[in-house]
Amino acid sequence: MTRQQSAPHRALDAVEEARALDGPAAQLTRRLRKPAASAVGGLLRGRWLGHPLHPIAVTVPIGAWLCSAAFDLVPGRHEEARRLVGAGLLAAPPAIVLGLADYADLDVRQQRVGLVHAACNTVAIALFGASYQARRRGRHARGKLLGALGLATAGAGGALGGHLAYAQGAGVFRWQPLDAEPAEMAGPDPTAPRNPA
Repeated sequence: MTRQQSAPHRALDAVEEARALDGPAAQLTRRLRKPAASAVGGLLRGRWLGHPLHPIAVTVPIGAWLCSAAFDLVPGRHEEARRLVGAGLLAAPPAIVLGLADYADLDVRQQRVGLVHAACNTVAIALFGASYQARRRGRHARGKLLGALGLATAGAGGALGGHLAYAQGAGVFRWQPLDAEPAEMAGPDPTAPRNPA
């Protein structure tokens, strides 16, 4: 019996299948391939660490924006929320640079998802930028609304990023030798006899 996919899963799969994205994705890849292959590109892509840096970097803006939303729920904490929105905006550019450095390594289906992921996050940053400006002008209700929209859009971008990393395996074993995969990474041997409890 085949299990039906959920609507979000079907939406993520639809992005993978969106051939209309191939033209822009290929153009972006051509522009990024040479910088990504440089020594600086290897540094930005986390070669020295053994895995991509972008997933680590995105936790800072996302965390700041989530905390700003929490402060938005507390009366009289407008200033804290505004500062956290600003902190997220300051932390976003490094995450963008690291994500772009990773893009050149993606296959065609991953590039499609990566492109929509980047577009969602660009819109989210624009919404948070507008939220910050509204908050600075004392338009707190507008700032909260724009922040909520930004957080929802960043959430969609995060879902695409998660799909890219976990469902599509972007960056998995990128710098691991093919003949030297650790046994614990390969998982248990299904043919091995079980030890009775």
